[in-house]
Amino acid sequence: MAKTNITRSWREQKVMLKRRFPFLSDKDFDFKDEQKEMMLDGLAAKLKKTRAELELLFAELQTY
Repeated sequence: MAKTNITRSWREQKVMLKRRFPFLSDKDFDFKDEQKEMMLDGLAAKLKKTRAELELLFAELQTY
C-alpha cells in the first residue's frame, strides 16, 4: 500500500472525517500503542470501505 505524505495532523484528519461522517465518534479513533492497525480496520469496517479505500480517503484529506 502506498504511503501518503501527511501534511495534516491526526487531530485535523479526525475532525475532518467526523464532519464528513457524522456517525463517527472519538471512540472510533482511539488506539493505544501498537493498536493503530486494529483501529484503522475498525474505522474501515464502520465506513464500509476497504483499507485501500480508507487510505485514499486519508490521502484526499491532505488536499483540502
